[in-house]
Amino acid sequence: MIGNFKIRNILSIRSEQCLSFEPTSDTFKTEEYCYEVKENVKLLKIGIIYGANASGKTNIVEALAFFRELMTKSSTDKTEELDFEPFLLDNTSKNEKSFMEMNFYLKEERYNLKIEFDKKRIYSEVLSFYPGTQPAILYDRQYDPVEDKANVVFGGKLELSKEDKNIISGNAINNQSVLAAFGKSNVAASRLNTVYEYFTKGISNTLSPNVSFSAYTQKHLDNDKNGELKKFLVKFLKASDFNIENIEIKKEEIAITPEMEKMLQIIPTSEDIKNDVLKKGTIINSELYFIHKTGIGEFSLPEGYESSGTMRFMGLGILLEQLLLQGKIIPIDEVESSLHYELLSYFIKLFLLNSKKASQLILTTHDLNLLNEDFIRRDTIWFTEKDDDNGETKLIRLSSLGLHKNLSPYNAYRQGKLVKLPFLGSLFLDIEEEE
Repeated sequence: MIGNFKIRNILSIRSEQCLSFEPTSDTFKTEEYCYEVKENVKLLKIGIIYGANASGKTNIVEALAFFRELMTKSSTDKTEELDFEPFLLDNTSKNEKSFMEMNFYLKEERYNLKIEFDKKRIYSEVLSFYPGTQPAILYDRQYDPVEDKANVVFGGKLELSKEDKNIISGNAINNQSVLAAFGKSNVAASRLNTVYEYFTKGISNTLSPNVSFSAYTQKHLDNDKNGELKKFLVKFLKASDFNIENIEIKKEEIAITPEMEKMLQIIPTSEDIKNDVLKKGTIINSELYFIHKTGIGEFSLPEGYESSGTMRFMGLGILLEQLLLQGKIIPIDEVESSLHYELLSYFIKLFLLNSKKASQLILTTHDLNLLNEDFIRRDTIWFTEKDDDNGETKLIRLSSLGLHKNLSPYNAYRQGKLVKLPFLGSLFLDIEEEE
């Protein structure tokens, strides 16, 4: 689980900002909101980020996604630039280094990983863990400008052979992290396996508002060999007042027409796959069907007849199953998209009340109704706002704003007492009519 995540000079974030899951002294609903990662250390299960359009809330989860990619993506070309943008609304930041740091807990042990970089190379990268009160270095990577390469020093606690360390160091080219270099190296098992698995499997890709929930659901149901996910989804939808009794995937083999062959040529996929499809002369059409129960019987409807809200809520059901059973960190951007507020509230409550794993939800949202709920802890709420002077994103925790416990965060926010609200200009536009 994430303890805190620090970001500097990435996208709209210029000065260092910190998203923390360390709870305050607030004792409100501790059992529901906190998970004990080690003895006497608890972390919050959820972080909810509010902000006006273009205030930078999505950039927080995008920075997390980039951090994950940096720790796992392999590269073979040392001249390839890192895929991110620094802060661009001044004359200096684009020439300065960017920085990210994460404190996290794995198997009841605390880890710290920090990295400094620009688009061309990684300058420093340090991974440590805490066997006691003091940190022990697992590796320390520093850039050597004379040799134009990374020098990696491994700590004694890592318990890797000299040969294995040399293999990892050799793969740590300028634009590839040591952890990613480890991932592509055939070396003995060590603590790095645990950390690498955390970034590859423990942190999920961000669920964006425009994801295809049809393809997403079919993919997971196709891998659902024992049918447990399907049972979970049907139960989830029925409990949410959808009159859905079952879900089916119907597959049909269709002959490829000349028009389909033309379309296949422009689809961005490998030539081997295209040639294989053309050789067979057919393609499998797969579609979701929903079995609805009414007072006069059951009816099977294709996915095209379902609302976008039904499809998105079903996608959230897949994520909920992962959160409850697997232990995941899942970011969701604009979680309220296509959802009635009561469904959003229900989804969050289900997670908080039923989660017994080391899982975390990171949500961005515009839906202010959550601020008016009596079940929300204030140290889980964050706001993003743009600085008036330079346009940089500031990340502000609700619990740090000194709002009295008897005052409504919803009303305070609407009145502009917490953070600045977006300025809306005149309702009249100066439009010149054509002569």
